[in-house]
Amino acid sequence: MPNSQVAAKQPRITVEIIDEVAIVTLNRGAKYNALDMDMFHALDNTATELADNKAIRAVIVRGDGKVFCAGLDVKSIIKNPLNPGKLLKREEGELANLAQKVGYLWRQIPVPVIAVTHGVCFGGGLQIALGADFRYSTADCEFSVMEIKWGLIPDMSGMVTMRELTRIDIAKELTMTGRKFSGTEAEKYGLVTHVCDDPMAAAMTFVDSIKTRSPDAIVAAKSLLNESWVASEQAALVLETQTQKKVMGKWNQIAAVTRNFVKKSLPYRKRSI
Repeated sequence: MPNSQVAAKQPRITVEIIDEVAIVTLNRGAKYNALDMDMFHALDNTATELADNKAIRAVIVRGDGKVFCAGLDVKSIIKNPLNPGKLLKREEGELANLAQKVGYLWRQIPVPVIAVTHGVCFGGGLQIALGADFRYSTADCEFSVMEIKWGLIPDMSGMVTMRELTRIDIAKELTMTGRKFSGTEAEKYGLVTHVCDDPMAAAMTFVDSIKTRSPDAIVAAKSLLNESWVASEQAALVLETQTQKKVMGKWNQIAAVTRNFVKKSLPYRKRSI
């Protein structure tokens, strides 16, 4: 069977759950994990399914092969003139369209999401990574807000995620030039959380530390920070109290308290929120 046919039969996304951690792999390495329509739908379906899984404590998103994601598969998308409309159509009642969901849906997964980048992280790939809660990268990973190369602007939720991470002048410069920048620069700009020799190992170590904490408190913290970060002071203060009431006195909060006082502590249960 020709290699192209073998590749066509491979799933665009694979998910492996190991010790309560969902490892999501962009599985189109031969095409640098470029985003075709099948990849858009696979990312949407994967994120939606993981959002409902109360057994997981964290999600790690990575790319197969030499790169994290080279961005939009332009040739594949423009083969069908209906594809751009499908990507940009916002269904009734939906907050985001399909193009935006592949970045934004990671924010709506209750547990922490870590993007592990290497090789290149361009255009749509960068917006997927920005949608995660944390980004661990190699120093030599190349990043680019590449849409300007095609006469376009970022439209995969980058305008929500980028504003929380970097200054507006940096965002404008990167968006208007499309220039490539390293993982080290990305860390300086706030677009990468940590630069590491082995970002996957570092991400797993971080996840192990999260797993020692109450799953309810971790979920509540993510929700509270996402909702309050650009909210008014009054709204943020109300959210603090509302969120605290959801976790206070529940089994996992009591279990967290016991871990500070007794050797044989109570085990955590699946998150209740």
